[in-house]
Amino acid sequence: MLALGHFIVRHAKWVLFGFIGLIALSSVWGFQVFGNLKGGGYDNPNSDSATVTQLLGSEFAVDPAEVIVLADLPGQANDLNADGMPKYFELVTALSDDLSQVEGVKSVLNYYTLGSPASLVSADGKLIYLLVDLENGISQTEAVATIVDEFTGDYQGAKVHIAGFGAVTKAINETIESDLIRAETIAIPIVLILLIFVFGSLVAAGLPLFVGGLAIVGSFFVVWGVSNFTDVSIFALNLITGLGLGLGIDYSLLVVNRFREERAAGKSVEEATAITVATAGKTVVFSGLTVALVMLSMWFFPQYFLQSFALAGFTVVTIAVVGAAIAVPAQLSLIGDKVNSIRVFRRDLTPKDKGIWEKIARFTMRRPLPILFVTVLGLSGMFSLSTDAVFGQVDDRVLPKESPALVASNLLRERFDGRESSPIEILVQGSDSAVNEYLDQLQDQPDIVRVGIVPTDQDTSWVRINAITDLEPRSPEGLEQTVSLRGLESNLDQVLIGGGGAYYTDSQQGIEQALPLAALWIFVSTFILLFLFTGSVLLPLKAILLNVLSLGAILGVLSFVFQNGHLQWLLGEYSVTGTIDTSSLVMVAVVAFGLSMDYELFLLSRIKEQHDAGMNTLNSVAIGLQRSGRIITAAAFILAVTFGSFASSGVSIMKMLGFGIAFAILIDATIVRALLVPALMRLFGAANWWAPKWLTRIYKKVNLTH
Repeated sequence: MLALGHFIVRHAKWVLFGFIGLIALSSVWGFQVFGNLKGGGYDNPNSDSATVTQLLGSEFAVDPAEVIVLADLPGQANDLNADGMPKYFELVTALSDDLSQVEGVKSVLNYYTLGSPASLVSADGKLIYLLVDLENGISQTEAVATIVDEFTGDYQGAKVHIAGFGAVTKAINETIESDLIRAETIAIPIVLILLIFVFGSLVAAGLPLFVGGLAIVGSFFVVWGVSNFTDVSIFALNLITGLGLGLGIDYSLLVVNRFREERAAGKSVEEATAITVATAGKTVVFSGLTVALVMLSMWFFPQYFLQSFALAGFTVVTIAVVGAAIAVPAQLSLIGDKVNSIRVFRRDLTPKDKGIWEKIARFTMRRPLPILFVTVLGLSGMFSLSTDAVFGQVDDRVLPKESPALVASNLLRERFDGRESSPIEILVQGSDSAVNEYLDQLQDQPDIVRVGIVPTDQDTSWVRINAITDLEPRSPEGLEQTVSLRGLESNLDQVLIGGGGAYYTDSQQGIEQALPLAALWIFVSTFILLFLFTGSVLLPLKAILLNVLSLGAILGVLSFVFQNGHLQWLLGEYSVTGTIDTSSLVMVAVVAFGLSMDYELFLLSRIKEQHDAGMNTLNSVAIGLQRSGRIITAAAFILAVTFGSFASSGVSIMKMLGFGIAFAILIDATIVRALLVPALMRLFGAANWWAPKWLTRIYKKVNLTH
């Protein structure tokens, strides 16, 4: 790393302007990313439910309606006029014709043209369905937008509501875009004030924002490129902005602070830059690599919602590392002591071995067992809040309560006898007698309102059965029902169960099956990297165990808040479903684990530096915490503000992401780093740095400490 530092000094202008030029060029395409991203991605594409959807298209030519239009009529749908015709036939026909004129609409079917089936009218007889099928392609998005914008509201005396996947996706996308702007409006001024307070000068405070901004723009370009070939979730943008701004600032904070320390110690600009790259730069590289590999664990899950976060997280962390470890040192070598220009606060930049953090460390290490008992008891108490945790999946209820798309979806829940818009889709193969026996079995199942064969004019060996349930499909009850139906014994040759409840079930089970592999990836990769950084076996194990303990506390708090609906006075109103979204919980846990490892490396780098200089464990921990405590606290506060601003989002899973990660960061930077780490290192003593001889030889051979 020292050689890299000297290279950066010699070619500072080329390094700096090359990096800026590449990011600037990428921005030409990067800002087009918003139009390419999707609002879904929670389903398992390798499941029975996905197979059913594929077969419905290939065997039955079924193209599910992307938009459901609900017309709330002034009277009963079956009221007759003086001519004995349905009183509202002309109104609904005119609405269907107007919808058909929207560019991108392929066909419109309504309650009357389908023969007035009972399944398409509400229990009170006033609310009816119109099913809108769209052409494939980019026109879908534009068609949905036109339908929602032009038809929501009054239509010839009827009240029109727009539901369905297309409408919900549009609402989520628009909410996310506006939320990003609001979050940045909240976060950036606060972050700038914190940076000025930490650094004392405007120039030094501006460098981290520079890296954060470039990391975000560069990541937009990568995600835009990938989105041209595969589906990417709109929620990836939130992770990019949160991690880009937060880690860009954190890493730059570490680098700039180390440069100023070296200059205050009398090193020349060139020497200070090279040493900064060899010390803080190395820490940034290891920290970033750890976080990036942890982010990649989400690629093991089948849902592209989580895979999108793997892509976004890996990309933004990589660019932030390059910016902080290479571009910032290049800037520092060019501007030198001008980094301290435009002083707001005067502060002594010479590293101090005495101070508040050193006192906290020594206080903790004098009484490690009581400190451990109290802190572990407190974290365990938080974890106990999750004893009644119920895990679920995202649906339209992530939207704000006043969202027209959610209002329309709630009408489907509240005014229809069964979940007519979300039937259980069952495809079977077998003899006629076996099919009839199976129909009788289905009808006898709890919570099944009605079953029947759906006629088709297609030449297929499959029989399509629709079962209407009165349960919410995307719920734990819907999962139990799907598992029960799949467990029915029959004389059929093959049975495939799809529909909303099956999608929910397959998604939950897909996460459960991928979770052990993702956890193994995280634990192994972080253990290897921390060993290569420290040369110790015990320190990586300690870091992993402490992070698991922290994650338990986070789970308890998230269950208390989002499953049970507490703290809405602070976070704003959201729909309480009685569950915690599993996909979002995985995302929070992975991001929180990665960021915790980030601060672990910040602290261990300074402790190891003192230990390698010959200090004993007690002194190296105390001085290491003293020299890193202010930076870790500032970095944690800044990252907490960045993610905490997402708690203002109108989308509930973004509230959960923002609140969960901000809470995790603050817990980690205070309880874990200031109390648990010093206490455990005091108890372990010289064993902190132990490793088997064969591993020590590998560590020395790799020679990463020099």
